[in-house]
Amino acid sequence: MAVASRKPSTKAARAPAPVVEAVKADLAAATVSPAVIEAAKANVESTVRQATEQTFAGAREAQEQFRKAVEQSVAQSRAAYEKLRHVAEEATGSLESSYTAATKGVNSFNAKAIDALKAQSEATLEHVKSVMSAKSLGEAIALQSAHARKQFETFSAQAKDFAELAQKIATEAAEPLKASFSKGFKQ
Repeated sequence: MAVASRKPSTKAARAPAPVVEAVKADLAAATVSPAVIEAAKANVESTVRQATEQTFAGAREAQEQFRKAVEQSVAQSRAAYEKLRHVAEEATGSLESSYTAATKGVNSFNAKAIDALKAQSEATLEHVKSVMSAKSLGEAIALQSAHARKQFETFSAQAKDFAELAQKIATEAAEPLKASFSKGFKQ
């Protein structure tokens, strides 16, 4: 099958003749001197230069403000870090002092408990010896009653001493922490 060839229409591609003639006439009549073109060119260049300088000046100002804000933020962060570090060091020192005081107190409490146990054991051993050497049941009962009364008095005195010692230990161990907290709330 043969394909018919078509010629492109020149009418659609070209502008109507009267419009073309009018544009050519306007171009011919518009003869602009080179001085006017140079002045217009210089005016455009000046306007572009001013707009560019204003844009960069605004960008420089924004950059400077951003830099100042970042520097201020870094300075505040450093100050906050130093304060936190100082507080943490004080808290650590307080905890160490408290632990040292508590350790000493517990050691003295244990030593006192061992001494009390030793004294009670010796008293019980002496009581057993005296009961074994009793000559009558009445004497043994009297020795038992005296020993029980003495043990109760000794136990009461020891309990009072232990309570006072425990309170002293707690106070001494808590003192560094209390001082640290008081100082922290005053700041």
